[in-house]
Amino acid sequence: MPEPAPPPRFLAPRFLALDVGAKRIGIAVSDELGLTAQPVLTLEVHRNRRDDLRSIARLARRFAVAGIVVGNPLHLSGEASPGALKSQQFAAELGQLTGLPIHLWDERLTTHEAHQILYEAGHARQDHKQVVDQVAAILILQSFLDENRPQPNQPSSPSP
Repeated sequence: MPEPAPPPRFLAPRFLALDVGAKRIGIAVSDELGLTAQPVLTLEVHRNRRDDLRSIARLARRFAVAGIVVGNPLHLSGEASPGALKSQQFAAELGQLTGLPIHLWDERLTTHEAHQILYEAGHARQDHKQVVDQVAAILILQSFLDENRPQPNQPSSPSP
C-alpha cells in the first residue's frame, strides 16, 4: 500500500533585508513561513560598490527571495536624509542587477533600537559594531513582515 502524500506546506515568499551603512551592510532574511526575520551576516563595504551588489545578489539567489527590503534612513521629520539618498541609489542599482522588487522601508531609529537591544542583552558597547547592523536589518525586516502580514480577510501572501 503506498504511503499517503505529505500535507502541502504553506511557504510564504521570502525577503532579504538590508541596513546599508557607509562601512557595513547588515543583512537579514525572513523564515520560510514569512513570520520572523533571521540574521544572515554583516558585509564589510568594499571600495567597489559593484562587489557589494553582486554579493547581495548571490544571497538573494541562495535564499530564493521574492524581494529585497532596503532600510531608508529618513529624518525624524520624514524628509530624506543624505543617507536615505545613498540607500535609495543603492536600492535602485540592486533592483537593476537582481531584477527583484525592492521595497524601501522607513528605518528611523532602528540602529538606536539595535544598540539598546544589544546593551540590554549584556553586550559591551564596544562589541556592538560586529552585529548591530544585522540587528538593525532584523528590525527593518520584522517591521516589514508585520506590516505586510495578511489579515484574516486578505489574500494569503504579501506582494513581492
